[in-house]
Amino acid sequence: MDRDGVNNVRAAARRSKEDKKVLRKQLKASHTLLKHEGVNTSPHPSRSLVVANGGLGNAVSREDLSAALKQFGDLESLLMPPQKPYAFATYRSEDGARKAHAQLNGQKLESGGNAVTLYLSYVDSVKNEGEASVRFPEGLTLLEDFVSPEEEALLLAAVDWSISTEAQKALKHRKVKHYGFEFRYDNNNVDKDKPLPAGLPQECLAVLQRCLQDGLISLLPDQLTVNQYEAGQGIPPHVDTHSAFEDPILSLSLGAKAVMEFRHPDGRAVPVVLPERSLLVMKGESRYLWTHGITPRKFDLVPACEPRSAAPEPDVCSHSGLTLSKRGTRTSFTFRKIRHQPCCCAFPSACDSQGGNASCRPSPPSLPCCRGDAARLEEEYVHRVYDAIAAHFSSTRHTPWPRVCHFLSSLPPGSVLADVGCGNGKYLGVNPQLVTVGCDRSGALVQICADRGFHVFVSDALSVPLRTASCDACISIAVIHHFSTQERRLAAVRELVRLLKPGGLALVYVWAYEQEYNKQKSKYLKDHDKQHNGEKSTGVPEESREPHAEPNVLTSSRLESKQSGDLKDAGKTAGGKLSVHTNRTAFNSQDLLVPWHLKGRKTHGEEESSCRFSSRGEPSPGLDSSMSSDSRTSPDSKPSPTDDASQVPGGTAVPVFHRYYHVFQQGELEELCCGVNGVRVQTSYHDQGNWCVVLQKE
Repeated sequence: MDRDGVNNVRAAARRSKEDKKVLRKQLKASHTLLKHEGVNTSPHPSRSLVVANGGLGNAVSREDLSAALKQFGDLESLLMPPQKPYAFATYRSEDGARKAHAQLNGQKLESGGNAVTLYLSYVDSVKNEGEASVRFPEGLTLLEDFVSPEEEALLLAAVDWSISTEAQKALKHRKVKHYGFEFRYDNNNVDKDKPLPAGLPQECLAVLQRCLQDGLISLLPDQLTVNQYEAGQGIPPHVDTHSAFEDPILSLSLGAKAVMEFRHPDGRAVPVVLPERSLLVMKGESRYLWTHGITPRKFDLVPACEPRSAAPEPDVCSHSGLTLSKRGTRTSFTFRKIRHQPCCCAFPSACDSQGGNASCRPSPPSLPCCRGDAARLEEEYVHRVYDAIAAHFSSTRHTPWPRVCHFLSSLPPGSVLADVGCGNGKYLGVNPQLVTVGCDRSGALVQICADRGFHVFVSDALSVPLRTASCDACISIAVIHHFSTQERRLAAVRELVRLLKPGGLALVYVWAYEQEYNKQKSKYLKDHDKQHNGEKSTGVPEESREPHAEPNVLTSSRLESKQSGDLKDAGKTAGGKLSVHTNRTAFNSQDLLVPWHLKGRKTHGEEESSCRFSSRGEPSPGLDSSMSSDSRTSPDSKPSPTDDASQVPGGTAVPVFHRYYHVFQQGELEELCCGVNGVRVQTSYHDQGNWCVVLQKE
């Protein structure tokens, strides 16, 4: 055989190896989709394909994926579920799907500065569960292109950020400047008898006159707050203080678009895309009752084809038409009219002037009766808060707990460690000699970890997409106590064990029912004593020290004395309702809601007190948190409104947030772990209000 012939044979062999490698990875992707997402692939060609790694969850935009797929034929539909690492493509002909399957498999796609490798498989059909459209909150109006590009430039130039005044602050998550009256973040109100020397900028008057002429307002605003947000910055959910401002409130978006989320006290959430140069009018219910905020992140999920209508109540597009939008620098002009009389709105439960209305407060949730109830409870009372408060939470979570550090430092160099529920990643860099990977249920916290250079991904703690027996060690710090049933807590331990190699170790921390152990009080209780003695607590984040109000809903029964080993029914709540815990006091039940009040407590360099609702309060090691179906820890909060109200950013009466916990009795964690085959409890201990175990896989 001549040289050319030899080279051809070698090239064919190389191609054959590459084809086999792609086939192996394609099959693996199909298996992962079936196991974790319930997506059944087909060996037979069809018009529809599932594209693994080609999802919004991989930061792949609809435009880039669509362009790659359209090279092989006309697309009938492209479905990209939010937060998922895959997409579904349906071609008008089977020939197009065949070509894409043959030529795109194993190929890299560049999108948004990232490169992903696509793996395509056939599916028999694509189920598009077209969600019912979501209406805007009552009284909310969005007017697109309300100002021209020329007016936008004039307005942006009118704000001189180089001049520092009392009415200008460099907050932690954005820059802010006040005109007319200064909004005070220490009490979430304004000094109505102390107007600022200069009124509103002259450049704003033409825009406000137009609002007056169009009937959007009846009085000219006399207070303006200008906020500037860089990509990755946001503002916590809040309601503008009722007693401070009249109705309505106007918000003009300049420079870039963003997604603002509105949330009703009953849990309904409506994401609203605010295009550049658009005007948002919040009136009535949308102004007084719904919280509004912007999640800190660098990309938003937005409709692929945004409606250009100025209809007062447009629909929010369904998830099938979403794509990624990279955030730019957005400047908002919020115009408000100072209120000089008490507010008499129709929403007393959220009104600081009217003192709230206890009869309007929603009742607490019940203990779950089935898997679906458990998942919904954890989604509502655990998961949502971490995405909402990720930036502030991370700023208060910087000191690793000593005994966790000791465990990590004892691992041999080169060991593979998985931190399941990694939060802001504070343990991922403790031992640089380890190969570490982290996962968390909160995409916002995962983004913070990624910005710090850690290897992380979004995942649920019950189903971690890592190979079986791939890790030398795992840690689960303050995660499992957020699962609401025994079955789900057991599944979380079983998943940790699955990841371990034989002989591998897992460290698990959960919050303890016994906050006083061996005649020693935990820091959680000690700080309560210090507060009542007028001392300043130390070693505990500022937001965790607040002496929260008494709970309103106490339907729980006190724990009966239990014989050792009989733990299954300990701490059940009366009538099935969850009780609301009084922070920094001993526990009365094992299943409870821990409140976090958004009270105005300004700290140096902090933006508004609004961001003071942390969800992973860390008064003691057991209160750190983690991820997934569970989510973090510590006596603080959740974005499900209930009971009392507190003030927030510019705002009034923001509902108290609560998070679900199952606090563990002595011996319960060991008993739980013994329910998993192939693992033994190497050691167990109590660490500052937490029960802890080290497990070893046999």
